[in-house]
Amino acid sequence: MLQIYASHPEQSRGRRRPEEPAPTRNDFQRDRDRIVHSTAFRRLVYKTQVFLNHEGDLFRTRLTHSIELAQIARSIARELQLNEDLVEAVALAHDLGHTPFGHAGQDALDECARRADPVNGGFEHNLQSLRVVDELEERYPAFDGLNLCFETREGILKHCSRANAQRLCAAEPGGPAQRFLDRTVPSLEAQLCHIADEVAYNAHDIDDGVRSGLLSLEQLDDVALFAEHARSARAEFPDLSGRRLMFESVRRMLSAQIYDVMDSTKAMLAQHRPHSADDARRMPVIVGFSEKIVAQGVELKRFLRENLYLHPQVTDKTERAKTVVRDLFDIYLAQPAEMPEAYAAQANRVRSVTDYVAGMTDRFALREHHRLTGRSLF
Repeated sequence: MLQIYASHPEQSRGRRRPEEPAPTRNDFQRDRDRIVHSTAFRRLVYKTQVFLNHEGDLFRTRLTHSIELAQIARSIARELQLNEDLVEAVALAHDLGHTPFGHAGQDALDECARRADPVNGGFEHNLQSLRVVDELEERYPAFDGLNLCFETREGILKHCSRANAQRLCAAEPGGPAQRFLDRTVPSLEAQLCHIADEVAYNAHDIDDGVRSGLLSLEQLDDVALFAEHARSARAEFPDLSGRRLMFESVRRMLSAQIYDVMDSTKAMLAQHRPHSADDARRMPVIVGFSEKIVAQGVELKRFLRENLYLHPQVTDKTERAKTVVRDLFDIYLAQPAEMPEAYAAQANRVRSVTDYVAGMTDRFALREHHRLTGRSLF
């Protein structure tokens, strides 16, 4: 049962290339299935979330993060009676454009592309995710990309600069970038995926940070969003310690954020009373946290940045990862024949090199770097 303000597949704005409907699946289900079967989705298993892929088998990768995000978002969507299929499709596709080595790779690739082409260069993974599903996937004889529905593409494009939005809208007026010019918001399902992304990485970055030994439970006792749930876990299970205490605290923290999103969103829906999915797009952002959780989330992000993301052991590896990306970019730009022919033959060299490097997994990038430079940085 969907609410009137949910995204109904029969009311979709459609695909860029019209297709006959499937006999047993609605359009959002087809989008999800196309994403799961895509090459870019499989690559996520070897792409960094925080810790480089080769550092441990149990750390999150972009793939496991996307699966965890999809599970959280679907749970919330079911309670709010939003479209679970669309939520799942957006969640599974939102990181398809991410580079190897996580945000370190993205920063290095952005720097390289801007240096090579100051006017049109640059890199942003949300924009690249849309490019993957619109152009780069090669699975169908009649079109490039996956030919996804507008609503799925809208959710994938979480961020977009005004300049990029103008460029995208020039090629596709009224497309998923139009809202960045009109200052409207995406569907409620897209809003839900954006907030569930934060819920997911708040939890698993703590888990991975403690597992790595770079964070301790004692440090986290000073972080309100985690500490209140650790206290309640200890009160109920006085002998709880170590990984079981951490898991139980994170589980409770996850649940608290999820229920907070549900309650806060229900209050916003009651206040604004949207009558359709398009009606909700013209309103303020409706899906979100309470003020308390927002403040606690800011504190947690600051803690993770100072104690995990900028930890010397992490920054040492991210600097080496940036070197790998910079070296690969410069070599391919100067020697395009080192890339596969499909990339080497493209007229826009900067764009083709950017696409090729962005699509790499961590381990393939390291192998290519060793092949081309003879150096092993890890």
